This record gives sequence, structure tokens and C-alpha cells, in this order.
Amino acid sequence: MKNKDIITVGKISFWLFFILGNICLFGYLVTKIEAFASYGFLLLFFAAPVNLVVIAILIIYGLFNKHYLKECIKAALIICINIPIAILYFYLGIFLMGFSSN
Repeated sequence: MKNKDIITVGKISFWLFFILGNICLFGYLVTKIEAFASYGFLLLFFAAPVNLVVIAILIIYGLFNKHYLKECIKAALIICINIPIAILYFYLGIFLMGFSSN
């Protein structure tokens, strides 16, 4: 795998789950259809293990191929950018769902 390909894996994983999370959040905000919120919470439970597996594979790959370790860590950190965003969206979802049910 090339350096560029390793970084691309991290970027694809980041953008895929970031865009899906935004679709769920803003879909609920615009339409008030609770299915968007439900799928958003389901996405959290699906995305966390998938991203952890991708991060683990990148780190293991980097450990076995030392000259790619720096790129693997960089790609893993790109994926980790989603963690605070997911936490924020989780609390926004809890707040909005609790707020709208009154």
C-alpha cells in the first residue's frame, strides 16, 4: 500500500461517517421525522466498531511495515476527529429528542 492510499483510507472512513451523521442530524432538524434520529443513534453503534477496526488494522499494518507507521498513525488520527463530533451529535440528539417529545 502506498502512503497516499493509507491516508485515503482514513479520509474515506472519516468523511463517510461524518456525512452519514450530518444526514441524520440535519434530516431530523429539518423534517422532525424521528427515523432520522433513530438511524443517527444506530449509526453511532455501527460506526464506533467499524472505525475501531479500521484504526486497529492501520496501526497493525504500520507496526508490521515500519516505514508506513507515520502515515498509518496520521490516517488513524484523521478518523479520530469524528469522536468529539459524534459526542456532540449524541448530546444534541438526546436534547432535541427530549425537547421535541414535550
